[in-house]
Amino acid sequence: MDIEKSLRSVVAVRASIPDNAFTANTLGTRREGSGVVIRENGLVLTIGYLITEAEDVWLTRQDGRVVPAHALAYDQESGFGLVQAMAPLDLPALQIGDSATATLGDPVVFADGEGEYVRGNIVAKQEFAGYWEYLLDEAIFIAPAHPSWGGAALIDTEGKLLGVGSLRLQMSKGGEIADINMVVPIDLVKPILDDLLNRGEFNRPPRPWLGAMSAESNGEVVVMSVTENGPAAQAGLKRGDVISEIRDGEVDGLADFYRKIWNSGPPGAEIPMRVLRDGREAWLRVKSADRNDFLRKPQLQ
Repeated sequence: MDIEKSLRSVVAVRASIPDNAFTANTLGTRREGSGVVIRENGLVLTIGYLITEAEDVWLTRQDGRVVPAHALAYDQESGFGLVQAMAPLDLPALQIGDSATATLGDPVVFADGEGEYVRGNIVAKQEFAGYWEYLLDEAIFIAPAHPSWGGAALIDTEGKLLGVGSLRLQMSKGGEIADINMVVPIDLVKPILDDLLNRGEFNRPPRPWLGAMSAESNGEVVVMSVTENGPAAQAGLKRGDVISEIRDGEVDGLADFYRKIWNSGPPGAEIPMRVLRDGREAWLRVKSADRNDFLRKPQLQ
């Protein structure tokens, strides 16, 4: 792989978000990360949280040239975001690879928009459940970790794009703790790309959303916080609640919790849940919502 050639396709992404945006308090109003050019016309793939509700977006080439851009789309299910340069980027597109064929131990390069990169290996491919009501059936995990992971490009030995960086996590192996990165696999964007370009979203029913940030502890789902004025907060769900049952089914971990919620009907469906609070059990009924209804839409250019 010609690393220098591949690095040219990775750009820095900077976004400004209005103070009154729904995600301003949780994700900030100034967001910085990376993205990768996937089409010669300046289409950039990034991680969606960088550009959610963005008012202004700027792309910076590795030679320092800055180009204005606008947020095209954010797909909640995959986590991918798309940005379109509003002036010529004059950068090559990185060829999209096949993340399904990537295997444990494969050597990779993980590169950010500043031209910094780490050489590493794929250390896991497995299910990932995120606290923000997010689930991947098979995420890619790499080590060592890159310190600037958000939107960074995961590149295989053939110089093809395998995924986009999302998180920095820790993994325990042999009694030692190691930092790793979670990467969203590139295969998830292939079936939705045309819809994202043409409609700004993938043509599928939205998932019901609760507005509850949760974590898994010894197989139990524990509420860490609830979104102000969100469905969970309005139903009385509180920090520290343990969610043990959805309708008539016991909850077996965070991924199972999400799947039960998403199988409960469309947004607006009322979802009964049994919670344990201060040693006592109670039933709550949460009227779910469409998360997109709370977000500012990308401005058409």
